[in-house]
Amino acid sequence: MELVVAGKTVFASTGGKPFDPVHPTVVFLHGAGMDHTGWMLQARFFAHHGRGVLAVDLPGHGRSAGPALRSVAELADWVVSLLDGAKVSRAALVGHSLGALVALETASRAPARVWALALLGAATRMPVHPDLQKAADANEDSAADLVASWGFGRRAHVGGAKAPGIWMLGSGVRLLQRAPDGALGAGLAACNAYAGALEAAAKVTCPTLLLLGEADRMTPPAGARDIATRIADARTVILPRAGHMMMVEQPDQTIEALSEII
Repeated sequence: MELVVAGKTVFASTGGKPFDPVHPTVVFLHGAGMDHTGWMLQARFFAHHGRGVLAVDLPGHGRSAGPALRSVAELADWVVSLLDGAKVSRAALVGHSLGALVALETASRAPARVWALALLGAATRMPVHPDLQKAADANEDSAADLVASWGFGRRAHVGGAKAPGIWMLGSGVRLLQRAPDGALGAGLAACNAYAGALEAAAKVTCPTLLLLGEADRMTPPAGARDIATRIADARTVILPRAGHMMMVEQPDQTIEALSEII
């Protein structure tokens, strides 16, 4: 479905069911340079189990109008505007990587609007190497190669997909390569600059899940420890052998963990 947020068209997948704000709403927020397709299995599951699902394309990503926003604060304000545009008073926010930082910041700024929070592949800081940032800003294919290579766990490099014939690493590279110009660079810049995770965590009032990959080389589990300690009602789940892209690498385990909170 399409929404209008701050005068711009925003695309959101509804998981194969018409969106109805009468149901408890779950908003899925993707990572830098990605789009709603990373949440396909999770969005479909929750849409068919009594939730209103909005798996959005962030500004300048996927099918949403640009420009891509280059700060977590701007994106958090945008999420609140998204809820207004969808006529949703409260939602659960499920964010991955950049999306996790955005979800966290949103929950701290507008606690009355968030009834549950799930942070996947989150860390207190997400620094980006200057060479990667330069390549992403120049829309070079090497940036997609680097992000996908580090983002997927080692098993996903050679196999492990639930659907026969699917190469997760290759699919991830193509997803990043087809992102609109500037999307990956903007998202990486937002991650690199954000230093407010601990301050935001201390303001979160809703039940929170931190879902982390044991083999995550981009945001190792230890990087989320301080976030968890500052949220009053937080639970941490670590998926064995999963990399940064746990919702693709281990979709069933991701759904199982999310089902405990949303």
